[in-house]
Amino acid sequence: MKDKRELARVWAEDKPAVHVGKGGVDERVMEEVRRQLKRQRLIKVRVLPSALAAVPFDDLVMNLVTQTGAVAYGRRGFVVVLGRKGL
Repeated sequence: MKDKRELARVWAEDKPAVHVGKGGVDERVMEEVRRQLKRQRLIKVRVLPSALAAVPFDDLVMNLVTQTGAVAYGRRGFVVVLGRKGL
């Protein structure tokens, strides 16, 4: 990560760009994450508690990261910050 201030700004100011609902990580969610990462270097992803009924949070995030080619930069509660590889 080049700039820790940018990461701090995302945590403090940005609203979640993607919400993962009870359907979990499906193709639509992965496509939206890819689309958002093309537009921005870092995005917030909020995982709704209903999505965690079948899959633990860490497994859900790892699935999202591997399927989209993103990097997870941090987690706070039900929110994770994802970024492009090579920042």
